[in-house]
Amino acid sequence: MDVWLVKARKALVWVWITALIFALLPTATVAAESADNNSPNASTVASLPLNNKLIIGYWHNFDNGSGYVRLRDVSPKFDVINVAFAEPTNGPRGGTIGFTPYQITPAELKADVQYLQSLGKKVIISIGGANGQVQLETAQARDQFVSSMKSIITTYGFDGLDIDFEGHSLYLNNGDSDFRNPTTPVITNLISAIRELHTHFGESFMITMAPETFFVQVGYSFYGGTGTGADPRAGAYLPVIHAVRDILDWLQVQHYNSGPITALDGTYYTMGNADFHVAMADMVLTGFPVARNNERFFAPLRPDQVVIGLPANVNAGGGFTTVSEVHKALDYLYKGQTFGGRYVLRNPAGYANMRGLMTWSINWDRYNNFEFSTRHRAYLDALNVVPDTQAPSVPSQVRTTAVGTTSVSLAWQASIDNVGVAEYDIFEGINKIGSTASTAYTVQGLAPDTTYSFTVKAKDRAGNVSAASSPLTVKTGVIVPDPTPPTAPSNVVVSSTTASSIGLTWMPSTDNIGVTGYSVSYGTSQVNVTAASVTISGLAANTTYTFTIAARDAAGNQSTGTTIQATTSQAPSASDWKAGVSYKATDEVTYAGKVYVCRQPHTSLLGWEPPNVPALWRLK
Repeated sequence: MDVWLVKARKALVWVWITALIFALLPTATVAAESADNNSPNASTVASLPLNNKLIIGYWHNFDNGSGYVRLRDVSPKFDVINVAFAEPTNGPRGGTIGFTPYQITPAELKADVQYLQSLGKKVIISIGGANGQVQLETAQARDQFVSSMKSIITTYGFDGLDIDFEGHSLYLNNGDSDFRNPTTPVITNLISAIRELHTHFGESFMITMAPETFFVQVGYSFYGGTGTGADPRAGAYLPVIHAVRDILDWLQVQHYNSGPITALDGTYYTMGNADFHVAMADMVLTGFPVARNNERFFAPLRPDQVVIGLPANVNAGGGFTTVSEVHKALDYLYKGQTFGGRYVLRNPAGYANMRGLMTWSINWDRYNNFEFSTRHRAYLDALNVVPDTQAPSVPSQVRTTAVGTTSVSLAWQASIDNVGVAEYDIFEGINKIGSTASTAYTVQGLAPDTTYSFTVKAKDRAGNVSAASSPLTVKTGVIVPDPTPPTAPSNVVVSSTTASSIGLTWMPSTDNIGVTGYSVSYGTSQVNVTAASVTISGLAANTTYTFTIAARDAAGNQSTGTTIQATTSQAPSASDWKAGVSYKATDEVTYAGKVYVCRQPHTSLLGWEPPNVPALWRLK
């Protein structure tokens, strides 16, 4: 408690000093000096080393066409995983937030969270998203919000809270024109709730935010509470960011799905290029007068509190930027290396302590063959200015978790490293036979009734390799003929239907040596799965299909098939496109006599009509 008080007092002193400086010095001078000071108050709440360049990604607790990946199988190149999303259960104004894992049990998700944490990852619960509107208009709603979030965070052991309020969650009442002293209940109640959750879970509990540009950078030109005709949501995140900046780990503004934005040089910039990313980042790194009122200056965030949000591929969001174009922007922002663009940084030397990149999303990155995480990870790792020569600790407690006739499953205690273990290499004798980012590996293709010796070495991101673990001697099993097939799948039920997909679940089959998977056949198609559930996509609307499900065992025996019929839903009819509507993927609308299909969830705005934003809509 004494340490917490000392840190809290330091944070309060810095806030007071900053406010005094802003009051005494001209705005331009303050902005320049603050921008030049890369770390005036090293974060006392950051849970990851400040010199780490992070890659943060959103993991889908749903499948929107990008494909489902289990949480524990997220690419190891991500440092922080935002679980998306916890959403309201009693309407946007009720305040109660719920979270139900998709396709796995709560116990399995909790185990996955713990597994990623054992690898040094941070797993954060994100609230909201395009479809999760949250409006804490009353004290009761605020209390329900805090209570339900405490329960979710405690249940799963999340490391922090990410605020991803979009659409109409945040707005400013007319007359609420000073971001430093907000009066709108949805703003003040959210600030109070964030602070209570941070206090409850302690100093290491992480707070992050992922607003759209409309809620931050647009506040330079227009502020919703001024009563000058601006959208009441314009700049509505600014009072929240300002009020919790002392406990904010980082702000990851979404540099996508954005209209043109006026930057500090008075020029409009459109998304999808290096100039846009530099201009948008510089606004929060330099600070700006809200609604161009120099008496209401939004102070800059520390560089280590600034993360740039990007779509992982063209399907993930409007404004996708190629890797090379992103690196041009980062070279300028991190190193001050100009690329000859229109926008000129207010701090020519750049901001070496900027925190990293965020992407929507981990699933879309996997869909795109990991281009985002692989290439940006390599770029950020190269920014490390101090060579790392310290090898990880030796993997310990190497053991078997399963021994078969032709395979051996190994597990071990995770190694410790100053910059993080990148992978483990597995050896049989002197020969390397595989590598993995996890602390488990199954060796395949072994000979039956044969003795083997295995060792494991840890490798960090800098390429340093630990000494080998103590050898583990294992003898594979003897082959015993198995003529017994598994039992047939039972209790097959239809778990979900849409116009293009059908979900099926069933009771797992049993077998004397173990079921290895299931085949699901329909028409001339077949899908193989390992779990007792499947979602078949790409089906025709309002059509009946006959599915036959059979189980397989390790000996290649197959059970008799269990058959079920299911019918897809009627295709939804298209309605007229309107602004201010939350659309989800596959929604259809009509505009100017044509039908468009929604590519990704979003809340529509004027100017985002379907023909104008092909990243959000495709012509049917």
